[in-house]
Amino acid sequence: MLANSAVRPTIPVTNIEKAKKFYVGTLGLKLLPANMQGMALLSAGKGTLIELYERGQTKADHTVATFEVGNIESVVKNLKEKGITFEEYDMPGIKTKNGIATQGSVRAAWFKDTDQNILCIHESR
Repeated sequence: MLANSAVRPTIPVTNIEKAKKFYVGTLGLKLLPANMQGMALLSAGKGTLIELYERGQTKADHTVATFEVGNIESVVKNLKEKGITFEEYDMPGIKTKNGIATQGSVRAAWFKDTDQNILCIHESR
């Protein structure tokens, strides 16, 4: 029934204007027209979308969205230059070095948005 349907992450934020500045200004996503108050729709590339919606204080303790990238080192470097701090993990199955975890042919790095939601960048070789 849903096998051919597009999916978009919907991320809660406490301040929609602050979140839009982060997702557009820092991450470089494109703001699309939205018809609803307290909501933002963003183009994230390759036809994918992210929806932000304003609500009370909340925080996911898991990854809410993953961005596929071609060169993770370059993206991490660029985001660090924009003030992003990457998470460092040392647990069974995930150990980061300079913010990047390598698991076979997959590499990933995690950071937080303005509401402490966890975002990931991911590279498959």
